[in-house]
Amino acid sequence: MGGKTQLLAEILERLPEPISADHRITSYVEVFVGGGAVFFYLKNNFEIEQAVLFDANPELMLVFEVVQQAVDDLIVKLAKLAVQYLPLEDSDRKKMFYDIRTAFNEQGHLQELPETLTSAHIQRAAWMIFLNRTCFNGLFRLNSKGGFNVPFGRYRNPLICNGPNLRAANQALQGVELYCGDFEESEKYISGGTLVYLDPPYRPLNATSSFTSYSKTGFNDTDQQRLAQFYRQMDQRGAHLILSNSDPKNENPDDSFFDDLYQGFTLDRVPARRMINSVASKRGKINEILVTNR
Repeated sequence: MGGKTQLLAEILERLPEPISADHRITSYVEVFVGGGAVFFYLKNNFEIEQAVLFDANPELMLVFEVVQQAVDDLIVKLAKLAVQYLPLEDSDRKKMFYDIRTAFNEQGHLQELPETLTSAHIQRAAWMIFLNRTCFNGLFRLNSKGGFNVPFGRYRNPLICNGPNLRAANQALQGVELYCGDFEESEKYISGGTLVYLDPPYRPLNATSSFTSYSKTGFNDTDQQRLAQFYRQMDQRGAHLILSNSDPKNENPDDSFFDDLYQGFTLDRVPARRMINSVASKRGKINEILVTNR
């Protein structure tokens, strides 16, 4: 959940001219890959010679690794979960959801990606996808102990096993390098001419909208400042940078947090839609920011 697909048109408008003209990317790095909407679109519509995907969430990167290396086994496990879940009444669906969430958490939160995939890793990735498809709002949120704590979501017919989509993702991920780690670790793969997309956990618009628990350590203003410094360093290397984030001016016109952090770069406010809110009526149009350096 995050809705990056809606920003694709705005991101495409900001690609460097040679890339837009030739539909060819020599080197691509995505620092907070999340659901990968931007990567998958570029992969399907541009020739990418080298791609490196990073994220600090090891559970997410395990799913990417399993999709890349063991998609058929993953589909089998997801199909079994779907066959079990979909015929159930709501109360039994809820019990199955919480049973799997408990089993997922009892295994302990992953600390790093495995060197070799096992059946247990594939099962964990299947559970991760199942929980994402059946939990409230499709969120991924951890508590301070690293436990997945999103509650049950009441969906009539969730698509738990999307075989064609997973196989397409498998093909797109062939030859792609996957890493789990802090964004600063991606610097070794970035050089002059590298296209870099940065989509960090968004800065909360207000005290009640805080959603920084994508990892158990969170992503606070100090991290946002550290990221801005990283952005400046990669700019000096000659990389092409595109960064997205929330716009604090939606709530406070005087909040110039990002305007100050990215002073000297091009900061555009673009219309988006608030995708994550417990109250459906509050999922409305707002501005987000896109920061570019070329």
